[in-house]
Amino acid sequence: MNSQDIPSSAMRASALLDELTALRAQILDDVPERLAMLTAGQQTADPAVVNLIHYLLLRRNDIRPLQRRLMALGLSSLGRLEGRVLVTLDAVIAALAALAGRDVSGDPPMETDYFAGEARLAAAAETLMGPEPDGRRTRIMVTLPSEAADGPDLVLDLARAGMDVARINCAHDDVKAWTRMAGFVRAAAKVVGRDIAVLMDIAGPKIRTAEVVLPEKKARLQVGDRVRLVTQGKPRVCEAARFSACVSLPQIVTRLRIGDRLRYDDGKLEAVVESLSEGEAVVLVRKTKAGGTKLKEEKGINLPDTSLGLSPLTTKDEADLASVIVLADIIGYSFVSQPEDIDLLDAVLERLGQAGRKLGLIAKIEQPQAVSNLPALIVRARERGPFGVMIARGDLAAEIGFERLAEMQEEILWICEAASVPCIWATQVLEDMVKQGIPTRGEMTDAAMAARAECVMLNKGPAVVEAVSMLDRLLARMDGHVFKKTPTLRALSSWQ
Repeated sequence: MNSQDIPSSAMRASALLDELTALRAQILDDVPERLAMLTAGQQTADPAVVNLIHYLLLRRNDIRPLQRRLMALGLSSLGRLEGRVLVTLDAVIAALAALAGRDVSGDPPMETDYFAGEARLAAAAETLMGPEPDGRRTRIMVTLPSEAADGPDLVLDLARAGMDVARINCAHDDVKAWTRMAGFVRAAAKVVGRDIAVLMDIAGPKIRTAEVVLPEKKARLQVGDRVRLVTQGKPRVCEAARFSACVSLPQIVTRLRIGDRLRYDDGKLEAVVESLSEGEAVVLVRKTKAGGTKLKEEKGINLPDTSLGLSPLTTKDEADLASVIVLADIIGYSFVSQPEDIDLLDAVLERLGQAGRKLGLIAKIEQPQAVSNLPALIVRARERGPFGVMIARGDLAAEIGFERLAEMQEEILWICEAASVPCIWATQVLEDMVKQGIPTRGEMTDAAMAARAECVMLNKGPAVVEAVSMLDRLLARMDGHVFKKTPTLRALSSWQ
């Protein structure tokens, strides 16, 4: 090939200009149909919803070859446009037109228009969880242990260490304990001079082990062991199934089929249903962690192959909500999987006479159906008031498999950013640090990745105050290096 055969920069830019202009036109042509699908035919002027639709339509395409050609011309690769789809396309189109020496209608977007999506997301996070903390963008949420109801000291220590949101898990304790915890949070907020939101997480139909029977006190489940699951009465063992557990919901047995998978305690063990009989099932252990897994009470069970048909609101949840609407700033909604689940919650709140300030809502994404329906869930929930999404990585991994979790948590972050919805990075963040006082290298890296979310959640544990303090410092440092998917190039001092 001689020099005359090499396309000039202007020719390359002109070809890219035509492709990008056609892509933009196709997105706009398809907006009405997708909008009707997500809003049940209702029109909306919500710019976040419109941008979400633009993003979904863009991501139907594989634009990787286009990205590389744009990069070779020194232009945006479109890789960080979640919160600003059309304005990014317009900015790149204007730059291509200049390189190609062609006229296009319209000027490049103004800087305020270009970053409007970031402003919407920041405002949504503040409305839901309170003002952005000093020195970092990402809030810190802490699950309060039962001991937090015993006195004000622990909550005050957490607030001083950097806690921005206090989570009360309604699956544990009672109204008296919740009331004391919420009161201590309000008092601590006054002492430290900043807002601390109270999130009350209603339990939902969580399937858990109840009473268990082991062949001996320290026995652990190993590959090849069998466990008998029963719905009523005492756990029952036999020679073939030396382990047994009662389960919290009868549907776990009545809906199971032979061959269905079962995952226990956030995936620490995987088994398969081997046999079924009236009121019980026997499962065969296929995978477990090194050294085996202890069968304990109050541990979660996931059934990725089984359709349970459960409502996300239980009778207990409806009773708990009467207290939640008095004590909380935000409701945590478990097992939400479709837009109608939002309507179900609002109907209960209306019956309870909830009025005045609009409680925030956080939908916990922990099932495959919730992932598939996430755009429709977001569109419905944004209509009702302050809204956020929690990536409940423990249950989600148990449902979709560990292999897909890393990929899926990224996609959820992208969808939420496109829709200006705050996102909470949850489950086992700094788990060893919280429980043992020393973090692992892997969990420090995971916590650093959490800086791309609007909030990160820590679970309870003996060293949780120290973990909050460490996370506060880590998130502040990461703020200087990255915003969402965008590296931010502060001056480096390590090599000066």
